[in-house]
Amino acid sequence: MSGETRVLPALAAGEAEVPFTILHWSEAFARDTTWNEHSHPFHELLWNERGASTAVVGSRVWTVTPALGLWMPAGTLHSGSATAGTWCRAGFFGFGAVASLSPTPVAVEITPLLRLLLERLADTGLPPGSRAVTEAMVLDVLTPSPSELLLQMPTSELLRPIADAVRDDPGDQRTLAQWAARLGVSKRTITRAFNAETGTSFARWVAAVRAQHAVTLLTRGWEMEAVAEEVGYRSVSAFGAAFRRTTGLTPGTFRAR
Repeated sequence: MSGETRVLPALAAGEAEVPFTILHWSEAFARDTTWNEHSHPFHELLWNERGASTAVVGSRVWTVTPALGLWMPAGTLHSGSATAGTWCRAGFFGFGAVASLSPTPVAVEITPLLRLLLERLADTGLPPGSRAVTEAMVLDVLTPSPSELLLQMPTSELLRPIADAVRDDPGDQRTLAQWAARLGVSKRTITRAFNAETGTSFARWVAAVRAQHAVTLLTRGWEMEAVAEEVGYRSVSAFGAAFRRTTGLTPGTFRAR
């Protein structure tokens, strides 16, 4: 089954009036779906009921899951993608009615309480008074998460072969020295480029790619042993330790429910 590309407009924050405080949206995708770069006049909280999706702002790539969502401020240009089988959900927050949680995109932990409150707002028959109380409770518990599944992509021609290879195969075992030899530059040159373009080291960047890919597999129901092997670790314990260092969370957080 072929994929689908959806084209949405780029609207400034508050450019279009919206008659809601929080509006629920939900869709399960039968085929791979991508969205062009666009922006909304309202704030958006993205999370998933099932599976993992991505949101891209410039060179930053976030993974959105059932456990970890993403706050997207109104007017922020972003693109996205979801694989077949993913069930995406979102809350749209009126620009004039709700102050942004952050001036830039930020991760949000989808706690059991927050999930229940958001699910309650999906009830179209909810009385106005109950809806207002529930919306107030959502805004009260909605906070940025110290953990996030974020990957800062390098942009230079020098690092592009490395970035493409590791994202295509997160289990790639080539070392910094091997990449330097292949590209005909020194290890120091690659190290400096990674620090300048991604704010982190080559090793930590690879670990972030592996963590994002692992989350996608975990939300699809893969077993921990298979995930660890797929993303280049020799044991589940080594995978778990690297995952916790990278994300601040355990792999079990993202296991399919």
